[in-house]
Amino acid sequence: MVGVALSRWTMSYFATAVLALIAAEGLMLAGVGYPHAAIAAPESLLLVHLVAIGWLSLLMCGALFQFVPVLVNRPLYSNTLPLPTLILLVTGLAALLLGFAQLGGTIQTPFGFFPAAAILLGAGFVLVLWNLGRTLWAARPLPLPARFVVVGLCSLAATVFLGIIFALVLGGVATKPHLLDVTALGLPIHVIAGLGGWLTFTAFGVSYRLLAMFMLAPELEGRTTHGAFYIGTAALTVAIIGGMAAICTSANVIWPIAAAAGLGLLALALYGGDIQHLYRARKRRVIELNSRMAGVALANLAATVVLGIGLLLAGRFNDYVGVIVFLVAFAWLSGFGLAKLYKIVAFLTWLECYGPVLGKTATPRVQDLVAEPRAQKWFALYFVAVWIAAIALLVTMPSLFRLGTGAMLLATVGIGVQLMRTRRLANVAPALRLPKGTRPPHLLHSSVQPS
Repeated sequence: MVGVALSRWTMSYFATAVLALIAAEGLMLAGVGYPHAAIAAPESLLLVHLVAIGWLSLLMCGALFQFVPVLVNRPLYSNTLPLPTLILLVTGLAALLLGFAQLGGTIQTPFGFFPAAAILLGAGFVLVLWNLGRTLWAARPLPLPARFVVVGLCSLAATVFLGIIFALVLGGVATKPHLLDVTALGLPIHVIAGLGGWLTFTAFGVSYRLLAMFMLAPELEGRTTHGAFYIGTAALTVAIIGGMAAICTSANVIWPIAAAAGLGLLALALYGGDIQHLYRARKRRVIELNSRMAGVALANLAATVVLGIGLLLAGRFNDYVGVIVFLVAFAWLSGFGLAKLYKIVAFLTWLECYGPVLGKTATPRVQDLVAEPRAQKWFALYFVAVWIAAIALLVTMPSLFRLGTGAMLLATVGIGVQLMRTRRLANVAPALRLPKGTRPPHLLHSSVQPS
C-alpha cells in the first residue's frame, strides 16, 4: 500500500465510532435498554442504533473510504465528501437517538426528530453510496472482494430505505397502509439487511483482502470463495426482496427468511473454510495480535450460529433473539472491528508518518508502533466480558449482565488508549520516532498523501 493516497478523514470516523461504542457500553452498564426493558422498547432501540450506526457503520465507512481504493487499485472518487458525510451521519444519528428518547417519554418537545433523522441519515448514507459506488463503477471489472462490498452497499441501501420508512411512520409523517405494514412487519428484514448484508457481508469481502495482506497469505478466488459470494448474495436477495414482496402481497414473511437462513448457513460454511485455509497457508508464521483476535471473533460468529440453531431446534429462538443479536453485534462484528482497527490504525499511521521517507532514512516497522502484550490483556478481557454478558442474558441475570458490560466498557477504553498511543507514536523508540523529514501525525485526520 505504499504510494496509496490516505483517506484524510478516516481517523475521524474511527474516533467517533469508538466513542459511540464506549457510550453504548456505558448505557448498558447504567441499565438502559434490553434486558432491563423490552427488546422493542424505545430505549432498547436507541441503544441498538447507537451501536449499529454510531459504532459499526461509522467504523465500516471509515475503513471503506481507505480500503475500497486498495481493493480496486483506483483513487477514491471524492476525498472531500467524507467530511460532510460524517457530519450528516453524526447529526442524523443524534436526531434519531433523540427521536427514540422522545418516543419513550424521556424528553418532551414538539420538534419532529424522526423526520429530521430520516433526512440527515438518508443524505449521509446517499453520499457514502455515491462516493464508494462511483469508485467501484470506474474500476470494473471488479475483483471478488470488491464484489462482496458492492452487495454490502446494496444491503446498506435497503437498510436505509427501510429505516427511513420506519422513521417517517414513527414520526407521524407517513400514514399510508402499505408503509404501516412495512413498519409493522419489516423489522426482521431491516436487521438482516443491516447486520447480515451491510456489516457482515462487507466484512467478509474486506477480510479476504486484509487477512491475506496482513498474514502474507495467498489471496483466494477459487470455487469456495465464489460459492460464498454467490450463495451469500442469493441469501440476502431472498431475505430482502423476497421478504418485502411477502409483506406487499400479505404473504407470510417467515418463508423467505427461512429460505435465506438455509442459504446463509451454506455461505458461512464456505467462508469459514476459506478463512481456515488463509490461516494455514500464511507465510507469516508468528500471527500478530490483530489476526489472532480476528480469529477469536470469527470463532464467536461460528459459536453464535451454533447457538442460534440450537435455540431454533428447541423452539426458543424467539425468546432469545436478543442474545443472538447481542452476540452478532459484540462477539462477532465489534470483536472483529476492534481487532482490525488495532492493525489499521498502526498501518495507516506508519504510512502517513514514515511512508514519505521510506528508503531515505532508518524507519521503524509497523509492529514497532504497537505494544501487543499491553493490548492483549484488553482484548482478552473484552471477549470474556462479552460471553459473560451473553450468558447472563441466557439465564436472565441482569446484575451479571451489567457486570459483563462494565468489563466490556473497561476493555474498550483500554483498547482505545492503545489506539491513541499508536497514533501518538508513544510505543516507538525515541531514536526512531521522528527521523528527519517526518512530523507527528494529527490525531483525527491524515495530513499527507504518499506519492
